[in-house]
Amino acid sequence: MLTKFKHLFGAQDMTQGAPLTCLLMFSVPLLMGNLAQLAYSTVDSIVVGRYCGDAALSAIGVTSPILNLFLVLFIAIGSGVMVMVSQYFGAQEYDKLETSVGNSITLIALVSIVLTTFGLLGLDWMLHAIKAPVESYDMGRTYMLICLAGLAGNGFYNIMSGILRGMGESVFPLLVLLGTMLLNIVLDIWFVAGLGFGIAGAAYATIIGQTLSAIVCLVKVVMSRRYFRLNFRSLLLKKDVVGTVCRLGLPNGIAQAIMWLSTIVIQRLNNAMGYMVTAAITAMLRVDAFAMIPSTTFNMSASTFTGQNVGAGRMDRVKQGCRTVFVMSLTVSLTMIALMILFGKWMIGLFTTTQELIDLGYQLIFAMIPVYLVMAIGQSFGGVIRGAGDAMGPMWISLVTQTVIRIPAAYLIAYLTRSPAHPVGDPRSSFWGLGIAVVINAAATLVYYRIGRWKTKGITAKAKAAAEA
Repeated sequence: MLTKFKHLFGAQDMTQGAPLTCLLMFSVPLLMGNLAQLAYSTVDSIVVGRYCGDAALSAIGVTSPILNLFLVLFIAIGSGVMVMVSQYFGAQEYDKLETSVGNSITLIALVSIVLTTFGLLGLDWMLHAIKAPVESYDMGRTYMLICLAGLAGNGFYNIMSGILRGMGESVFPLLVLLGTMLLNIVLDIWFVAGLGFGIAGAAYATIIGQTLSAIVCLVKVVMSRRYFRLNFRSLLLKKDVVGTVCRLGLPNGIAQAIMWLSTIVIQRLNNAMGYMVTAAITAMLRVDAFAMIPSTTFNMSASTFTGQNVGAGRMDRVKQGCRTVFVMSLTVSLTMIALMILFGKWMIGLFTTTQELIDLGYQLIFAMIPVYLVMAIGQSFGGVIRGAGDAMGPMWISLVTQTVIRIPAAYLIAYLTRSPAHPVGDPRSSFWGLGIAVVINAAATLVYYRIGRWKTKGITAKAKAAAEA
């Protein structure tokens, strides 16, 4: 019993045992952790919407795409490091694992300094560029200013938890998130409702929680002495390690950047519809994020499972794991859809008491239901491809679907649905455009998976030998 307890709170070797068991042990804590992380932004929006009004809720929605764009480099480094960690861990090449972890810590520190500086200097320009509604501008600026100042906490947490997950450890990051989530809820209510800090209080609560979670996970990584011992030498950047991180991570970072840039372009369309529409969309997207979580979670699970088994040269287990993770993702997505249909209006009502916003938000939920099902395909198979070390294919698929398909579709649908009630277009236009893009993305990802080029992208000796066999 004690052995099982220790195993639950330690690194997990996914190259052994039934794929379903491995994926469940890893995915369930990861799913709960992602839900807890999502609670940060959700609690912010609920408290702000209830105590500061609809214009403040709109301010959070207006600034979110820009803040997420700033996290792209963190995502790029994190995805590259997670693939390296999972493959070296699976191959038991612990010397290379140590160097990868040390270099990632140095890299994320440098990136945090650059991003924070650039963000603070370009804050006003960015808000003007997206045509932030006048009613939300000042509050949006305040929220962004504080969040950008605390950007390093978010970046370090995502990188450190990515390292732990690459080694198959998902329970510890979950416990950290649960603890900091509870802290964030207390601080949100205290700062906003109790001390009257307004939207600034929500931003302070978020960055305090994220910074604390980053510190705890960093300590955990440093203490992982069974597999590596970090020292000054491992922190010194090495050209080949940084090059591999960039090769594995930058394409995913570029794909994420393209997605958020397209979201910002579409945000201009939504902003033109007025702050009431952006407030409804903000509330709906907070609810929508819970339905998106299964696909995102199983994408990470597929990447870690694939990375460890590709690293160990176990390609037979990769295909088994891919089928298993797809069924798991589809099952959970269907469950989340049912919950959103039943409780969608009540959930949106947590953010606002304005009935018009609640009704519009519920309409937007129905516009997204087909997307949740299709994403189970794209995210599951895409996770396998990235975990194997092939990041270029998914990047090109994302580039085409987000720019050539999503943006023109959204603006065209908005133009065709103009009416006296909605002179700029139907508020659901951007979601219908997203749905078209997601369907094409999933189809292209499935075709790319079946072509099989990803099978030759492993970076370990065992992976290369298996590809040549």
